[in-house]
Amino acid sequence: MKARHGTTIDVGTGPPLVLIPGIQARWEWMRPAVAALAEHFRVLTFTLAGERSGSHPFDDNLGFDNFLEQIDTALDRAGVPSAILCGVSYGGLIALRYAARRPARVRRLVLVSALAPSFAPDERIGFYARAPRLLLPLFGVAALRRARAELRTALPGWPERLRFAVRHGARVLASPVSPRLMIRRIQLLAGVDFREDVAHVAAPTLIVTGDPALDLTVPVEHTREYLELVPGARHVTLDRTGHLGTVTRPEAFARIVHQFCSDDALTANVRRAAS
Repeated sequence: MKARHGTTIDVGTGPPLVLIPGIQARWEWMRPAVAALAEHFRVLTFTLAGERSGSHPFDDNLGFDNFLEQIDTALDRAGVPSAILCGVSYGGLIALRYAARRPARVRRLVLVSALAPSFAPDERIGFYARAPRLLLPLFGVAALRRARAELRTALPGWPERLRFAVRHGARVLASPVSPRLMIRRIQLLAGVDFREDVAHVAAPTLIVTGDPALDLTVPVEHTREYLELVPGARHVTLDRTGHLGTVTRPEAFARIVHQFCSDDALTANVRRAAS
């Protein structure tokens, strides 16, 4: 699957698309989505800056904007002047800010179960921040509990669920997260005014969410805030999913993104709405 430019994964052919991972930072957790999107796009993805497994340095002076520099580097190394930007969960805020600050480099913007511009850490995050390494097992158990209903809905047969559990579990074990860095990424958000960034997004935008009853990680109503803030933004529900739709139903997810990016009339409609 892997073609590399530096530390950027570069697979598939077609319009270039940058896929930005969530708070766990590891592109490997999204392998099913990468493979499905690569049927329609040239997919560029990476592990977020600062992780030991990647080589993109983290400059403390840049803070959150390290991730913008990382996207610039990925595009430049791939020889791509502009691309579709697709951010998942925490990666949605990275994609949003990049689209606001680098409008000439963003053809279209896709925000998948993204944290809202008004996001603020809640008590649950504060609890894990006290001792992130020590509490990682508890965090994992809580994540599994939140995902149970979604897995039963997205993968109704037990053989499907078993295969998914084995494969995704293997990906997670092979590409472990750093709880300390996950908390650090949350802390980086405090210095950024994402609501100001929203006002500068000019790219045609698609908001993808799961079922409100199934996404127990990022409430769907939070992600839907973008519909009121980004002129002309569209919304699609990835049926039978919650927060994990990119990996539980990757082909359906890729079809949604491909359909949105194939709509030649959309750019003109969004520009009219913004004017």
